[in-house]
Amino acid sequence: MLEFPQNFVWGAATSGPQSEGNFKKQHQNVFDYWYQQEPTAFYDGVGPDTTSNFFNDYKEDLLLMKKAGIKALRTSIQWSRLIDDFETASLNAEAVSFYNDVIDTMLANGIEPYINLFHFDMPVELQHKYGGFESKHVVDLYAAFARQCFKLFGDRVNNWFTFNEPKVILDGAYLYKFHYPLKVNGPLSVQVAYNINLASAKAILEFNKLYGSNKEKKIGIILNLTPAYPASESEADKKAANIAELWANKMFLDPAIKGKFPEELVVLLREAKVLWDATSLELDIIKNNTIDNLGVNYYHPMRVQSPDIAANSLQDWMPDIYFDDYEMPGRVMNVDKNWEIYPKSLYDIAINIRDNYENIDWFISENGMGVSNEERFIDETGIVQDDYRIDFMKNHLSELQKGISEGSHCQGYFTWTGIDCWSWKNAYRNRYGLIRNDIHTQVKTIKKSGYWFEKLSKRNGF
Repeated sequence: MLEFPQNFVWGAATSGPQSEGNFKKQHQNVFDYWYQQEPTAFYDGVGPDTTSNFFNDYKEDLLLMKKAGIKALRTSIQWSRLIDDFETASLNAEAVSFYNDVIDTMLANGIEPYINLFHFDMPVELQHKYGGFESKHVVDLYAAFARQCFKLFGDRVNNWFTFNEPKVILDGAYLYKFHYPLKVNGPLSVQVAYNINLASAKAILEFNKLYGSNKEKKIGIILNLTPAYPASESEADKKAANIAELWANKMFLDPAIKGKFPEELVVLLREAKVLWDATSLELDIIKNNTIDNLGVNYYHPMRVQSPDIAANSLQDWMPDIYFDDYEMPGRVMNVDKNWEIYPKSLYDIAINIRDNYENIDWFISENGMGVSNEERFIDETGIVQDDYRIDFMKNHLSELQKGISEGSHCQGYFTWTGIDCWSWKNAYRNRYGLIRNDIHTQVKTIKKSGYWFEKLSKRNGF
């Protein structure tokens, strides 16, 4: 039996825009708008209108999650749902009632709420008017939204998070065109990265004003960590991996935990003449408002090699001019998602946090396997026989437990996801849930992995 520490949290993660549907929302977020403008950009033309219908089904959905052994649920509050007027942070009363009832229903079912404030869902009005997080004014509007959330729900919610996967905001919206506004602008992505770090710190400042003395209440950030491994032991490959690590991981890890940006990254960006605009006051806010705990989303490693083209060639600045992707021969793949499966990274992450990041309390906030056409694995009883997902979790948990046994302070494991949910442009192409959702009928059934997870949660191990 592989056992986990006492009080280890077994949970699942989702988000407001991926589960609720946009029922009765006063405002559109960037994905609502993009789908309205270009539905063919989304897999099978499926958009964010109904998603998994959590807005209407949350009472039944939470009961199903409880049956699958989910003892904590990480989800998000949609800025575009909660707020009436973005400039004043006035409230939409119906949205306040909805989120209050969701949180109360979680607690009534013994499910601890872990609440995130931003999951790629910038209100489109703020994107069009100000450029979203390109603007420091939007940073302040976000902090006001965060304060409203803390005041409204902080009496029952102890675990808060400012952002989910800020690096994906850069990749999708400002570098590689898979999130709206579909820009390709490397220097602008640097400023957006800085502004998001500042926004996170300003939200933490608001949280600390209200709850700083309450040791039960914690605030953190959710980062997708992809350890960068060099293709070889050559100095050129190791240099490429180091720069990839600075951009992909340390640019958000260091300010969140240490209160400052890595000097090596600052020098690199300054020499390239793309360093962000910052003030000493802003840097002090980042320095003095660090996180209490860290959520780590992990799916795949990052393997890199020295670039074919020298970084100082005449070319537009992009973060990946310093490294090229490397495809390791013989790697194990999730072919449906085109991601390498490499559980050992969880051990490496655990030891990195232990040794280089103050051994801060942390947890796996997402880990899961997306598979296409899961209908092929439904047996005669109607249950998805997803042994591949069980094996995926077992292998990753084994590496995680090894890191914990060596002193890393991991507090929990949240799988992505509880119920099959809508996944941005990919819609429902890949399914991740412990619970199947027939999107045509909204009938939901526990998969084999859900029954396994229930035993895992009950036994605190496997």
